[in-house]
Amino acid sequence: MKTLFTVCLLALSFGAFSQEGVNLEVSVTNATNDEGTVEFGLYSQENFMTAPPLKSASSTIKDGKATVVFENLKPGTYAVISFHDANGNKKMDFETNGMPKESYGTSNNIMSMGPPNWDDSKFEIGKESTSIEIRF
Repeated sequence: MKTLFTVCLLALSFGAFSQEGVNLEVSVTNATNDEGTVEFGLYSQENFMTAPPLKSASSTIKDGKATVVFENLKPGTYAVISFHDANGNKKMDFETNGMPKESYGTSNNIMSMGPPNWDDSKFEIGKESTSIEIRF
C-alpha cells in the first residue's frame, strides 16, 4: 500500500496531457508553513493511484496558501491529489511505519484511513471553468 501511494504521489511531477476546454483552479489554504511547494496532480478514474496524473502542477506557498490552474480540460469526472513538499525533494516522504511525513489532501476533503479513494475524491467539471479548495 505504501508503495502504491508513493508511486502515485511521485507521479505528480511527470508529463502533462493537453486538451481544449475549461480551466480548473485548485487552492490549498492551510499549509502549516511556507517552506517548499505544494504539488498537485489531476486524475481520471483510469489512472487514479495507479499511474501518472493527466496533468501535474506545482506552486510556491504564501501565507499558507498555494494555487494552480489546470487549463484546457474537457468536461468530465476528475480527482485532485496534493501534498506539501516541505523539503523540496518532489516526492511524498513517509515514516518507517508507512504514515506520511508531509501533509496531503484530495478533492472533496474527505480523509479516510489508508490511501485516497476515487469515490471520495471525484468531482465533475462541466462546460464552465471552476475552482476547488483542498484542505490538508
